[in-house]
Amino acid sequence: MAVNTRIFKTAFSKVYPMYVQKAGKKGRAKEEVDAVICWLTGYDERDLHVQIEKEVDIETFFAEAPQINQNARKITGVVCGVRVENIEDPLMQKIRWLDKLVDELAKGKPMEKILRS
Repeated sequence: MAVNTRIFKTAFSKVYPMYVQKAGKKGRAKEEVDAVICWLTGYDERDLHVQIEKEVDIETFFAEAPQINQNARKITGVVCGVRVENIEDPLMQKIRWLDKLVDELAKGKPMEKILRS
């Protein structure tokens, strides 16, 4: 399956408010969205917001991530009709992992389950 790479060049600062909004509609806090993003990427809260302010694209956001969480491989399930564990493109898989984490947050899953603790 060909990967639509247009998303790679989208500014993370454009996608981030959508994550916050999606979670917020279900009563979850922006801080919880930040916690999920930081867990996955290794950014701390300050560096996450620096990346957002710099308006880096998604490709750069993940390329500059301090460390993808070693438990990220435990993220499974379907996002946009695709099983995240079967995505071959490494960057697209990271994007879909994040989508899946935000979905779980919006569905009311407890943080310790979302963060694969």
